[in-house]
Amino acid sequence: MRLALLLGLLLSRAGDLLSLPRSDCIAAEQLCLSDSICNATYRILEDCALAKTRFLPLDHDSRVRCLNAELDLGNSSLLHCKCHRRMKRQEHCLRIFWTVHASMTDGYFNLETSPYENPANEEHWKTDYNELAALLSGSQLAGDATNPCLKATHVCNLSKKCVRLRTDYASICTKGAGSEDMCDRRKCHRGLRNFFEKVPEDFTRRILFCPCQDELCGERRRKTIVPDCSFQYNTKPNCLWLLDSCLEDHICKSRLADFQQNCQPADMSPDGCSQHNHAACLQAYMGMIGTPMTPNYISNSSVEVSLWCTCESSGNQKEKCDQILSMFESNKCLENTIWSQMHQKQTGLERQEDLFYSSSLSFQGDSASTSLASEMSQVAEVKTHQETSEHSSLPMVSSVYSGAAVSWSSLSLFLALLLSAL
Repeated sequence: MRLALLLGLLLSRAGDLLSLPRSDCIAAEQLCLSDSICNATYRILEDCALAKTRFLPLDHDSRVRCLNAELDLGNSSLLHCKCHRRMKRQEHCLRIFWTVHASMTDGYFNLETSPYENPANEEHWKTDYNELAALLSGSQLAGDATNPCLKATHVCNLSKKCVRLRTDYASICTKGAGSEDMCDRRKCHRGLRNFFEKVPEDFTRRILFCPCQDELCGERRRKTIVPDCSFQYNTKPNCLWLLDSCLEDHICKSRLADFQQNCQPADMSPDGCSQHNHAACLQAYMGMIGTPMTPNYISNSSVEVSLWCTCESSGNQKEKCDQILSMFESNKCLENTIWSQMHQKQTGLERQEDLFYSSSLSFQGDSASTSLASEMSQVAEVKTHQETSEHSSLPMVSSVYSGAAVSWSSLSLFLALLLSAL
């Protein structure tokens, strides 16, 4: 009877959820702490969340007390707050969210409500990907057009932020990769999260989901996240253990909730997704990279993805374990999302860039089997080249007078002198 009453109260306030304005959880917490009643209720919820974090069993009265505290927040902005991707103090914001939504974490698969703001409501990045790709098309860095992963990497190398953050995680993750004693997986994961959070998706999507026609390209794609450190263990752990590790971490738990919400499959849906939003699913999938539940491609010749874990020796929890794996291995929504990204129609500008890219034979790209560590010297050379001159990476322009190759910087200087003489 008590539970039925509480359920009724929850449903009666569901309409208020839609009408109240959203605020970020850090601002909502400050507002709550300034009110004595809200402050006291919030402290109760903090104790409840702490007990869950330490896996301390709660008796019936304690569970009711926690749920009542959550209900007592009523129309407080804390109950309806969200966190923004790429925000400062993101982990603190997520901790607040799970403190006031502790009842949502009961069980393995009850995380369908994402703590993140709807991607459609967030500010979109302005990106210079197309401009950099156009510069690459005529430069000496253009390589083999049959390896789109290599092209995406070269475009990244022309962006200061992209190449810096990619070099950062590469240097961390490749140090001792393949050896659990030397590989610092936590730092490697942090570097990967920084890359996928702070670099515009025009770059990261093309690097991670580049369409490949051969295994050399596929190997480069699979090794994007340096799987020897970020993905694989010497032996496959049980998927239940992997999930427990995730739920103990506010970031991983939040990314998992976001993934479950935006990549939830629906058999009757034409696109396979209950939310009908491939862009949100793709963003949620990339958000899982750099967490204890980091996914990756299963092989060099496949676009299927999975976790590095097994369901052997799961005992009477075998069904739950299989559900964890199926979130990635048998997820029609995720499968269709990745496929549509790899086979999206190119714009006229992109087709033109590819035409120039494939016609340039001045530089032969390295094979996909080359690791990120061996590529870092090339990246450093690109960065030095960029720092030498603001326009050093621009294509050469043929002089109509002498047929000689004239750089953009020389041409700019010539024009400046010409104008000053007028």
